[in-house]
Amino acid sequence: LATGPRQNNGIFYEIRTYDIKPAKMKEFLKMVNKYFHFRTAHSELVGFWYSELGAMNKVFHIWKYDNFAHRTAVWHALANDKDWQGKFISEALPLVEKQHNEVVYLVPWCQLGKPSKKGGVYEWVTFQMKPGGPALWGEAFRAAINAHINTGYKLIGVFHTEYGLLNTIHVLWWNESPDHRAAGRHSAHEDARVVAAVRDSVRFLESLQNVLLIPLQCSLLK
Repeated sequence: LATGPRQNNGIFYEIRTYDIKPAKMKEFLKMVNKYFHFRTAHSELVGFWYSELGAMNKVFHIWKYDNFAHRTAVWHALANDKDWQGKFISEALPLVEKQHNEVVYLVPWCQLGKPSKKGGVYEWVTFQMKPGGPALWGEAFRAAINAHINTGYKLIGVFHTEYGLLNTIHVLWWNESPDHRAAGRHSAHEDARVVAAVRDSVRFLESLQNVLLIPLQCSLLK
């Protein structure tokens, strides 16, 4: 984004992905629902989901920070929060196999959206683009996203990595159900506008992966 339009504030998002031990997923989710209010007391949770299709035994959560100093202050407070450390962290860490985090910005032409109604499922799509950044592929990618929106897709957010695997774009969509998503995808594939925009965008694509996600009770997006 340094070579193109950039948001005018310091707000960023941290995406955290955990691989949970297969036999411990139910226990981990139960602990999140019971104790995660200790964590959300310190900073804003955008969403928390577990994977249903496309990946197994994974959870995804997104946190919003005003700037990097804000994140540092939050993590300092968490380290000294006895309830958070004693009731959740000490019990949850043995259930986790692997952790991964990324710092991302919303792309300048996207604001964080909300689902049309409560319930439904989310689709997390990760695009690994060719090196060069938005100056190379930004406009083509934006056109492809907008073409899908014009067919009825509900966009929640488009995020670009700042720390993590660079030239990565994460797109979060909402659907009423997996079947609703399947019908929308079938319709989009028959739309000439979508086909043309995607053909232009994939020239810059290295790889693509998606996951169907189910929100937890603590998730703002649900």
